[in-house]
Amino acid sequence: MTISVRKAAAAGIAGLGVIALLAGCGQAPTKPAEGGAADSKFLPCIVSDSGGFDDKSFNQSSFEGLTEAAKKLGVKYKDVQSDKDDDYAPNMTSLVDQNCSIIFSVGFKLSDATKVAATANPKTHFVTLDDNQVDLPNVKHMIYDTAEASFLAGYTAASYSKTGVVGTFGGMQLPTVTIFMDGFADGVKYFNEQKGKDVQVRGWNVDTQNGSFTGDFAANDTAKQVAAGLIEQNVDVIMPVGGPVFQSAITAIKDSKKDVAMIGVDADLYETAPADKDLYLTSVLKQMKSGTDDIVTQAGKGKFDATAYIGTLENNGVGLAPFHDFASKVDPKLQDELDTIKKGIIDGSIVVKSPSSPKK
Repeated sequence: MTISVRKAAAAGIAGLGVIALLAGCGQAPTKPAEGGAADSKFLPCIVSDSGGFDDKSFNQSSFEGLTEAAKKLGVKYKDVQSDKDDDYAPNMTSLVDQNCSIIFSVGFKLSDATKVAATANPKTHFVTLDDNQVDLPNVKHMIYDTAEASFLAGYTAASYSKTGVVGTFGGMQLPTVTIFMDGFADGVKYFNEQKGKDVQVRGWNVDTQNGSFTGDFAANDTAKQVAAGLIEQNVDVIMPVGGPVFQSAITAIKDSKKDVAMIGVDADLYETAPADKDLYLTSVLKQMKSGTDDIVTQAGKGKFDATAYIGTLENNGVGLAPFHDFASKVDPKLQDELDTIKKGIIDGSIVVKSPSSPKK
């Protein structure tokens, strides 16, 4: 049973803080923990950012993880969707007032609201997804070193490209976005070094940390125009980073009538947005569903652990989705090359580092 709360009277939210890098690392689960008896009063809750729980991305993945865990535990849950930034503080307050045992806040935009609520309610457990700004003993961080998986995606894009030009763009210029773009561009660079090629990257410059952004995470005309601008530069593989903005990129690809492939982020778009599955070369994965499921299940058994959790290639917290319909279109040697690169990243012989990478 789910009870959605859209509005509640409460104080407004303060401005967003500066994202800090995280110290410490927890082991990412490889599969959800088995269900079992939970305290009958245990109530897991989740609040989305303005992307909503149907964003086909990280809000949806974390929501699915929480609901599946609640079902296994045999408990109810509460979800509250934020339609705009002004909803964060009142939505968080509404969940606290309903005596939630653990509250998941999805995305950095909820940082201030989470900090206020966690400070005032030290006996309530909080989990921040894709955010590590709140340093309190009752707050667990879930973040991901997506530069590692994006490195594989960049190598893939460069290998597949026929025009020799690939591109990426983001929603807002924040560490949780640019970490993808850094890894992508560095993966293209590594391909060029290994193959003696000169595949170009449009939309992001690692050295200057400048690139193309839409200004928010909405699927709108601005996002469409940014994607169209890259396609006009002969880009034939594009990686939009920022939740729903990929939907606008799909429209731009279709309008262009060009042969452009897309790389998704956060979730496997082939599974979460199958209507356009013929466009997806692959996706950079953050295993938010299984991670959320595991944390809820353990908390329901009285085993909440505030140790930070960083997803990496080594612990399967991040990864690259299958090529699906593109399996017959990519270089037959590509998967073996990616497997070798992955091993190199894990053993340290290939260094993947973004200015936004979390400290391990």
